[in-house]
Amino acid sequence: MRRRLILSTLAVVLVVVAVFGVSLVIVETRTIENSTQENVRSEAVRLVSTVESRVVAGERVTPESIGVTASRERYVRIEMPGKKPVEVGSPPSDDVVEARETGAHGERVTVQEDRSAVRAEVGRTLLIILAVAVLAVISAAVLAVRQAHRVAAPLTDLAETAERLGSGDPRPRHRRYGVPELDRVADVLDGSADRIGRMLTAERRLAADASHQLRTPLTALSMRLEEIIATADTDDPEDRATVKEEATIALAQVERLTDVVQRLLTNSRDPRSGSAVSFDLDEIVKQQIEEWKPAYRSAGRALVSSGKSGLRAVGTPGAVAQVLATLIENSLMHGDGTVALRTRVTGNQVVLEVTDEGPGVDEALGSRVFERTVSGHNSTGLGLAVARDLAEADGGRLELLQQLPPVFALFLSREAVDVP
Repeated sequence: MRRRLILSTLAVVLVVVAVFGVSLVIVETRTIENSTQENVRSEAVRLVSTVESRVVAGERVTPESIGVTASRERYVRIEMPGKKPVEVGSPPSDDVVEARETGAHGERVTVQEDRSAVRAEVGRTLLIILAVAVLAVISAAVLAVRQAHRVAAPLTDLAETAERLGSGDPRPRHRRYGVPELDRVADVLDGSADRIGRMLTAERRLAADASHQLRTPLTALSMRLEEIIATADTDDPEDRATVKEEATIALAQVERLTDVVQRLLTNSRDPRSGSAVSFDLDEIVKQQIEEWKPAYRSAGRALVSSGKSGLRAVGTPGAVAQVLATLIENSLMHGDGTVALRTRVTGNQVVLEVTDEGPGVDEALGSRVFERTVSGHNSTGLGLAVARDLAEADGGRLELLQQLPPVFALFLSREAVDVP
């Protein structure tokens, strides 16, 4: 493309120079010839007038008296009746520019100029025109190279940008080239890069959130299945009843796990598509205690609940259960001692607090513990961040009320109570 731009520009310039150059040569040649002819004629008219005035005055006619000097290119011949002709210069060759004038008393003046002088003047003019044409072509070539580079380099850069997008590198380059059409293409590519980057980020975030959110119920489910396996071979009716109860709870966990998956997929398509309903908070607390008791029992720790009962909150039960499960697992993994779940009311909100007797949250972290990839215990740093996102998607919020001992609080909207 660069070569085509240069060649096309030079072709246009050469055509223009040729057309105007030939026209200018023709015009200048005629102008020089006409000017020379006019100069010779004017000289003849002047001399005949001067000679006539000398003759009338009875003075002698000499080259000095009439103001004629010898010239290699010009020949002057003055003829007067009854006198010897006066000649100045040497007669030129046959190819001459000539002018003849006759006075009132029979004086005849002939002025001739060698046409070689005209040809020399035309040659000098041609050299000047040729030099200007060469300079114009060189200037056009330089400008063509620069313009071709200005157009071709951005296209090469845009092609590299498109190739980078195709290879999975969505970083926008934010380069502009001063050419409106190319800048428009660059804007489109940068916009596409931003959209692709956001899509990739959302996909990676979905994968990370899904892996973390599914890990918690799967952990609880695996522990529940271990309990079932441990008592599956017994003939004791009480143990069989326990197996049936554990299996029922495991089935409920599978259903909640399915709900978590469905919620993740729904949120990935449209984060605003919520399904808030009124639900009994005690059922969520009881459900999570039953699910996590085997894990706490294996760790030699206790999981208890207290506070105000009969509270009804507005939100998504599955999301609230997932947030609570994350807090319980966080206390199991990083806390110590008894983990207490406490429910209370503040204003038009219900609060679910989770606390333990462990070392608490590092003072250097503070509220940053909810940021992604931030963790004080060499974990992924996703659990609390995902839990906060789930809470906010339900119109609630998750906060760290106290660092030592650690107190995490989930605030949810309270169901409106009709007052008689």
